[in-house]
Amino acid sequence: MVVLQLGPYPPPHGGVQTNLVAIRDHLHRHHARSPVLNLTRHRGATDDDVYHPRSAREVLKLLLTIDADIIHLHIGGRFTARLLALCLLCSMLPRRRTVLTLHSGGYPSFAGTRGAGRFSVPGLVLRRMDAVIAVNAEIAALFRRFGVDPSRIEIICPYAPVSVREDAVLPEELRAFRAAHTPLLTTVGLLEPEYDLPLQVTALQEIRRRHSEAGLVIIGSGSLEPGLRQLIASDPAGAHVLLCGDVPHPLTVRLLSETDVFLRTTLYDGDSVSVREALQLGVPVIATDNGMRPAGIHLIPRSDRTALVEMIDHVFGTRPADRRAAATTDEHLDQVLALYSRVLGRSIGVADPRIGSVS
Repeated sequence: MVVLQLGPYPPPHGGVQTNLVAIRDHLHRHHARSPVLNLTRHRGATDDDVYHPRSAREVLKLLLTIDADIIHLHIGGRFTARLLALCLLCSMLPRRRTVLTLHSGGYPSFAGTRGAGRFSVPGLVLRRMDAVIAVNAEIAALFRRFGVDPSRIEIICPYAPVSVREDAVLPEELRAFRAAHTPLLTTVGLLEPEYDLPLQVTALQEIRRRHSEAGLVIIGSGSLEPGLRQLIASDPAGAHVLLCGDVPHPLTVRLLSETDVFLRTTLYDGDSVSVREALQLGVPVIATDNGMRPAGIHLIPRSDRTALVEMIDHVFGTRPADRRAAATTDEHLDQVLALYSRVLGRSIGVADPRIGSVS
């Protein structure tokens, strides 16, 4: 079996990228090939069978030349005209089945989707897919509004289990920062407006009044980086904020495992993969209440600095003496492979446990 995935490929390691790579690795464990067309401007990856087309013409050429059984499209934001055209093109290719995952958990709440229906352009395109994957029930309901046959809709959580690799050693700057700060607060995400990162930076001074050794690590990159660096430089507690940029995923997991509290403050958000990774590792999570957080999260209102400070004080003050990582399974990845089998009408090979991550 050959499954060609189209979407963002790391770096950076956002939620969509992490899910795409997890599916790719799981397919490899089942002796299936999984080439990738990276549809972002980031060109850092040199992994085998990962392509970085620079134009629509190159995308078309690769779609025609890679002999795939399934084309799996990953969309992490709104349905732009360009993405809809790509989905339509993929659905028209002969001898290929098409699967689409809409990762943007909060997409149904956008004002632009409220009038969407089966005769809208997204509706007409989505109904051509052989299967669509929703990351939550809201997106599944949106697919139904678009007229997608319920038998073609699957709700599959995009989260895949993580483990702390023994060879994942933090760089000296991170090790030193970790050693000097307790509680260590960590956030992972794009440096974009929807992540409300200034809230965390400006709250740190008050947090340090209560916990004098507190520090904040921010992992990620984005358009707000210059402004965020200026804010950190001018903030009274800025010396205790470490803006790391993009960090390889194994090192991010290592840092999460050593974090005291994970923060996810957002203006708009869906089902965050990094939140689920922190939970699995036994790390307390404080997140903005978006109506779709998993169980076990400490919720705060949006853009409420006082609530953030109070919750950090409470969570760190009541932390258990030790914490345990949750049990892990490949259940969600197995669901994706089962969907592939159903779409193709044939089964996938048995996984080889000796084959680990290959991406």
